[in-house]
Amino acid sequence: MATKNRKELRRSSIKKRIRKIIKGTADRPRMTVFRSNKQIYVQLIDDLNGQTLVATGSIEKAEAADKVNKIEQAKIVGKNIAEKAVAAGIEQVVFDRNGYLYHGRVKSLAEAAREGGLKF
Repeated sequence: MATKNRKELRRSSIKKRIRKIIKGTADRPRMTVFRSNKQIYVQLIDDLNGQTLVATGSIEKAEAADKVNKIEQAKIVGKNIAEKAVAAGIEQVVFDRNGYLYHGRVKSLAEAAREGGLKF
């Protein structure tokens, strides 16, 4: 089996394990993170109605795309999602790391969202 397929298989099994437990509601949506090689994206999802309530990414903000490293990008996106969520009346979320390790960009995004006022 190729290395890429093993990594994808591992991440998909972790995602399934996490998704069995975590469900987002309108009061407490699921905050899911997607990390590509260059960008990072985050959404607040109401799983009961199948709706994305708030979404943002590093490609959206001009200052996030400037010459900062990826961890700094993730911090900017975390603060941005917290601002948008508080403006939408959302204070509590359930964090879904989407199969990624809670380390590096995912960790810095989560900590910046907590500093911005989200509770999880």
